[in-house]
Order: sequence, then structure tokens, then C-alpha cells
Amino acid sequence: MGGSLILPGAAQARYRADARPNIAPRIKPQFAQYRSMDEMLKRVRDFNSAHPGDIYVERWRIGLLRRAHHRFDQMERVVGHANFHLLSFDEALKVANRYSKVGQFTAEEMDFLEEIFYRSADEYGFMGDKPVRNLTEAVPRREVAKVPYTGNYLYRGDAMRVYDKIRKEVGRKVVLTSGVRSVVKQFHLFLAKAVESDGNLSLASRSLAPPGYSFHGVGDFDVGQRGLGKLNFTVHFTQSEVFQGLAERGYLKLRYTRDNQLGVRFEPWHIKVVSA
Repeated sequence: MGGSLILPGAAQARYRADARPNIAPRIKPQFAQYRSMDEMLKRVRDFNSAHPGDIYVERWRIGLLRRAHHRFDQMERVVGHANFHLLSFDEALKVANRYSKVGQFTAEEMDFLEEIFYRSADEYGFMGDKPVRNLTEAVPRREVAKVPYTGNYLYRGDAMRVYDKIRKEVGRKVVLTSGVRSVVKQFHLFLAKAVESDGNLSLASRSLAPPGYSFHGVGDFDVGQRGLGKLNFTVHFTQSEVFQGLAERGYLKLRYTRDNQLGVRFEPWHIKVVSA
């Protein structure tokens, strides 16, 4: 993908859609790998708590974190929840420039977002692969379809076939809780968790793949059971009728298994479609 991003003022020339910027990391790393498997398992099992050695956004940049998250928050309100799932970074910048409710990203915010995206996430504990390598990579609109009554999209082909088969075999209680996520959507989710945890990027990455690392961007999706609400994203889901149906029919080739070695919490609701 070529071309320049639309950025405020003089910052525009510093960012290109076809090349990774040369940025100096400013999130001080304390570890690049877990020191032991026991340490990893302890953190993954207690994923929503802070642990010694967790990586935080520097205190003087907490304001940047909050402002960037707020812009994405406002952006979702402007474009709508469903459309926001597919919004590319280029498109997000255009929306920010066009709508005063969102407001232009400052050069400092752009530096911060690019650092989050291009920094190797294993420095703060996420050990998974990165299927989306470019900040400006877009979801091909012709390759996705909206799933009725869910507010979510799935990739046509394998993802849609797997979902339709699950619905047919497991039953109508199955609901798609999260489908395709663009880089922008993943940024919004990840930054929200980082804000909630007072800038703790390690804690955020135990619950949510950092931007670029989510396989929702290339085909995976989440399912739940109608009526469970937020419990679909907890271990309570394993007690549901839908989970039992998935297990019995062999759909639980999970990306984030219990006590996995990727530094991520157990996600029994995440359906692995893409091989990696």
C-alpha cells in the first residue's frame, strides 16, 4: 500500500503508508522474555492484576495515552459501531481531520501510536505472532460480510463457513460476539484496557492482543451464548451449553489455550480459523 497519510501540519511528511518509521523507543523495557515458565503462568492465571516487572507507559505520557484513546472513542461514535470495526488508520486520520468532535491527532500522539504498533510486544510480555505488519494495512471490504443482528463482520470464505457450520451444528444460541477487527479497532480496545490499568501495557496485553497482533484482523472470531452478555468473555463461558457443543464437535482448536505460552489469558470463546 502506498501513499501518504493525511496528518496535521508539518507532521504529514514524517509518516508514509509503505514504510515503517524509524522511531526511538520510549517505553523503558524491563524484560524481553519471561524469566521462567512459572512466572509466565502466574501472570497469565492472574491476568487482570499488576505484577512486578510489568511495563507501564511513562507517567509523563499518560495524558497522551488518554487523549489518543478518547479520539478513537469519539471516532467510533462518529462513524458508528459496525463501521468502526473496518476503519483503516488512513481513514481514521481523515475522520479526525474532518470532524471537530474527534479532532486531529497531534504529532506527539502519532509518535506514541506508531511506537505502540511497531514496538515488539514481547518486551512487555505478549509472545504471540504479528499477522498485521503495517500500521496502515486495511481490511479489504470486498472480502468481508456483515453478520446480521450482530454488528460484526466476518471474512468471506473459511471464517464464514466455520461460523455457519457452528451455528448449524451447535444451535441458534450461538452468537458472534466479535469478528473482523481493523488496526484501529484493536487500538481502541487495547488503549482502553491500558487506560483502565493506569498505563500498564503488560496487563493490557494479557487480556488483549496489541495492535497488529490480533488474528481478528485476518480471520479469527469470537463466539458466545445468547443471554450471557459479558460472561461470554470469562471462564463462565466454559459452563455454557454453547461451549459444551463446541467441545463435543471439535471446534475448540483454541488460539489461547489454558496456561498457554503466549502470555495471554485463557480464551475459550476464541475460534481459531487462520493457521499460525
